[in-house]
Amino acid sequence: MTRSLRVAVQMDPIEGVNIDADSTFALMLEAQARGHSLWHYHVRNLALAGGQVTALAEPVTVERRKGAHWSFGAREEIDLATMDVVLMRQDPPFDMAYITATHILEHIHPKTLVVNDPAHVRNAPEKLFVTHFPELMPETLVTAERGAIMKFREKHGDIIVKPLFGNGGAGVFHIKPDDSNLNALIEMFTERSREPVMVQRYLPAVRQGDKRIILVDGVAMGAINRVPAAGEARSNMHVGGRPEPTRLTDREHEICARIGPALRERGLIFVGIDVIGGCLTEINVTSPTGLQEIARFDGTHLEKVIWEAIEAKR
Repeated sequence: MTRSLRVAVQMDPIEGVNIDADSTFALMLEAQARGHSLWHYHVRNLALAGGQVTALAEPVTVERRKGAHWSFGAREEIDLATMDVVLMRQDPPFDMAYITATHILEHIHPKTLVVNDPAHVRNAPEKLFVTHFPELMPETLVTAERGAIMKFREKHGDIIVKPLFGNGGAGVFHIKPDDSNLNALIEMFTERSREPVMVQRYLPAVRQGDKRIILVDGVAMGAINRVPAAGEARSNMHVGGRPEPTRLTDREHEICARIGPALRERGLIFVGIDVIGGCLTEINVTSPTGLQEIARFDGTHLEKVIWEAIEAKR
């Protein structure tokens, strides 16, 4: 029998989660069912002093009851080195606050297992880590140089422009061949940030869906297809994407086999990749989603598989 683990969950406020969709909530429910103890804290309550990493946290119990899905104990300062596991599950944006949190958590990992490995989370932002597998991707350009973007648009005509460090489909634009807004869009991005943007060839297959595939310790374990709403280029479910059941194609199995060893070597236990028309578009390592949708469609509870992988490492 697996021993009970002490688990701290670094997440956005639990009060605001959608208990029917949130993957962190599913992971917490499963941890509790397995006899593990849970603490909840926000990243702003993380502290580092004298090599010791602490957090102001509340012991928490969870249940699937809308409006009353959590119950806190008394807030306390906990030494994260006394935890068995820290789940790093706050949502991006992948900004300096996020990066700083990974540096702080490195002080306790791997004695305390941080999921996912904080150094490799830092080195694997969704839209940049994927560029190490160019043979699996659509044609892609990362730059802030206007001329290079214009040449890419001349070559491919129909393109997608998106920020490098956003999340959830925020700031993603579909620029069609006859769209005159590209210059204004580049100005908006460059005036708001010094970061490059990602430009990709538009994949018409997105109308049939953007597949989210969950890998656990480098192995594909389940998937959902997310179909964009009419008139919408993005398939993210919180902007109207419709989830539907799916199976992996031979090409998708090939993609997972190609990237799986790289994920496993980096301690990236829970990963969600996005595939459109047989092309890999993102590797999500920060706070992947999709567990509850997969469970509803095919009865596969991947939160159990994730906890089995974590427990095996403890």
